[in-house]
Amino acid sequence: MKKIILDCDPGMDDSMAIVMAVKSEALDVLAVTAVNGNYPVDVTSKNARKVLELLGRTDIPAARGMAGPIIRKSPPDPFTHGKDGQAEAYLPEPTMPLADLDAVDLIIQLVKANPGEVTLIATGPMSNIAMAMIKAPEIKEMIPEIVAISGAFGLNKYAFLNATGDTPQSEWNVYVDPEAAKVVYESGVRLVALGLDVATYFDVNFSDADVKRLEESDKKEADFLANAIRFVKKRGFDAYCTVIDCMAVAYAIDPTLVETMEAHVGVETKDGLTLGMTVIDRRHHFVWEQLPLIQVGCSADCGRFLQMLLELVLK
Repeated sequence: MKKIILDCDPGMDDSMAIVMAVKSEALDVLAVTAVNGNYPVDVTSKNARKVLELLGRTDIPAARGMAGPIIRKSPPDPFTHGKDGQAEAYLPEPTMPLADLDAVDLIIQLVKANPGEVTLIATGPMSNIAMAMIKAPEIKEMIPEIVAISGAFGLNKYAFLNATGDTPQSEWNVYVDPEAAKVVYESGVRLVALGLDVATYFDVNFSDADVKRLEESDKKEADFLANAIRFVKKRGFDAYCTVIDCMAVAYAIDPTLVETMEAHVGVETKDGLTLGMTVIDRRHHFVWEQLPLIQVGCSADCGRFLQMLLELVLK
């Protein structure tokens, strides 16, 4: 089993990412760490515990992390996940306590206790991970890989059609804390950035038959997803919005789901039109080789992804 820490900001799609990760026999979830992002960290850390209790996995520690970006103020999210942050599912209030350590220190502790073994899956702003690297830079050599829903690279029309940040060509997780993203992108740790090019693809959708299977299931997590699909459709969005963050978990389970390419990428941290953009240098000549080399998702097998997701939710 692959040991992981899921760093997230639930969010309906982060909540489904927790479901996928916890129910997968390929992953050993050491902790769920919550960060400010879609909602304030008090909400995201509560929502993470709600999902763990829904799944009966209160043995997995859930930690409260950074309450804001490492430098700037947190922007308001233009896309709402509902009053409760979970598509208005109104799951029961959690009874499990938060972990004794905060998210930053828990990440450091678990990485040091399992050197070379812990993959970080980041489905929210990278504030927790960046701060862990700043506080304990020695952990960078102990992390084999970070898989993140991060960036928009302009590899197809979906990258910017579905831009989730509040500048024209940015992705929300980077836009919220671009300085944190820059720290992680430049850390030297292998980074697989699954941007909006693959994570918000319109082929990542559910058929009427899929929704019926979810609605007829006796699994609470299936009911949660069916409710989220109804919630976004009522607001004029497509169902892919409910499972964007699941693509990172799916990649951690089976990397063959996503084709990646190596590329030099920089993160824009200057305020203005391009704040939060992940700028890829694909030139044949005069490439800015000082930009970090990362793995960028360029295409995904959406059919297999959805099949994996549904099998895990319904099992």
